Amino acid sequence: MDNPSKIKEGDIEYSLGKFNGKCVYYDFPKILVYLNAKGKLLFGKRFKIYDQDKVILLKLCAYFIRDKENCKKYGIDIEKGILLSGPVGCGKTSMMKLLRHLVPTQRPYEMIPCRNVSFSYNHLGFKTVEQYGNAKFFCFDNLGVEPVGRFYGKDLNVMGEILLSRYELYMRTKHKIKTHATTNLNADELEDRYGNRVRSRMRELFNLIAFDKKAKDKRK
Repeated sequence: MDNPSKIKEGDIEYSLGKFNGKCVYYDFPKILVYLNAKGKLLFGKRFKIYDQDKVILLKLCAYFIRDKENCKKYGIDIEKGILLSGPVGCGKTSMMKLLRHLVPTQRPYEMIPCRNVSFSYNHLGFKTVEQYGNAKFFCFDNLGVEPVGRFYGKDLNVMGEILLSRYELYMRTKHKIKTHATTNLNADELEDRYGNRVRSRMRELFNLIAFDKKAKDKRK
């Protein structure tokens, strides 16, 4: 039987903790070693995990490994998705791309830039809303700064419609559908962008995990 506490990258095997045949007992320092190595493979040798980001990473790891004790401590609902917010360049997208690899047995989510969704709507119309309002798992990247969609002269707040569709699906499937997102905006700005109805649905869909407002731009 495969050991889910170990992940192989090329010729190197990384241990994430101990497996007793039924459960994995994860070890956060070992997880950090793996994520640092995987980050370098995905994003290049300059990738590093910063000390100031470790609390955020601990919360995200607790969520993805379904550590109920720590999730309860941090007020995270395992059945909801993640809305990861923070200033431009703080590493939100990289973290969500990276954490997909932490538990290979879990159903993966696809990273989709929100601006691409708007551009798709401009060509395909409401088919785009149907395409992303389905049972797949998605992480919508850069929520709130995408342009308004326009199809045959009619404007639509495309991501707002998709979030409403995904909320309805989430409720119908008894919380089995996962939606994640990253955003540079705060709660008030998201409400201005999408309206109160979408904002209230977002509270049901997402756990909010936020970087410090002063988090530095790591791309500089």
